Amino acid sequence: MRIDPYSLELFISVVEEGSIARAASRNHIAPSALSRRIADLESAIGAALLIRSPSGVQLTEAGQHAYSSARSIHGQLERMAREVRSMSGQIAGVVRLHANASAIVGFLPERLRSFNARYPLVDIALTEQISDEVIRACLDDRADVGISASTKTPAGLESWHFANDPLMVVLPPDHELASAAALSFAEAIRFPLVALQAGGSLDQTLKEHAEAARAALNVTVTVNSFDAQCRMVEAGLGIGIVPTSAASAFAGSRNFARVPLRETWGSGRCLRVHAPRKSSRLKAVQALIDTLTGSEGKR
Repeated sequence: MRIDPYSLELFISVVEEGSIARAASRNHIAPSALSRRIADLESAIGAALLIRSPSGVQLTEAGQHAYSSARSIHGQLERMAREVRSMSGQIAGVVRLHANASAIVGFLPERLRSFNARYPLVDIALTEQISDEVIRACLDDRADVGISASTKTPAGLESWHFANDPLMVVLPPDHELASAAALSFAEAIRFPLVALQAGGSLDQTLKEHAEAARAALNVTVTVNSFDAQCRMVEAGLGIGIVPTSAASAFAGSRNFARVPLRETWGSGRCLRVHAPRKSSRLKAVQALIDTLTGSEGKR
């Protein structure tokens, strides 16, 4: 029985995309060629892995087991390739970076551009996650580097400062608080609120401080992205409490007023870089950490 790694990679793509056509586009291969690869894989294994239909594909019971094993094998092969490249003296390979939304919209693009210019042989596999999931991915060794707004560093991780990202209140320009120099949390939550991403670090922070103040949050709508949040504010559905990075990226038009949140927990908010604690790291991983934390010239 011969099963080649490329066929496993294509099989994983088909499952993740839910469609042979979309997986083919993702991997720059003809759908007919990809379909033949999957058929050959099923023949080598001796079992049907997919249920095909006009609307897409589903895993058979055998396919579910094969998918789990394929992901594990693919991950092992990727790690092997990265380690061999690192030992060759080249700074090359793939670094798995998980980051929260405010890091991605506010600070990460420029730093990754700088990193790419310096290390063109390193590919960054970037995944957006809420802060708690970033931490969990680092602890589970599913991420080599993470960026989150978490204030705690669990055992097993190292952590460094990445960027200051204080909270701001975004409001329609005709709102009665729009001309304020700064706003307290109590002043802001007297008004309807457009909330972000239930379960995220910002959502948890606002709920914790509202509970401590024995105040209720009047949430009109909850959305999953900063641009959607700012769009709802623009439409007059409420005000938003967002990081400065998001306020700058999505609330820069004349349809918004941006007012600092006058709370130590808001003004002191920052993002941090995390990585699994190890005696030594792959050169590409260390190079990314150094770039993100501004430590390139200190080693």
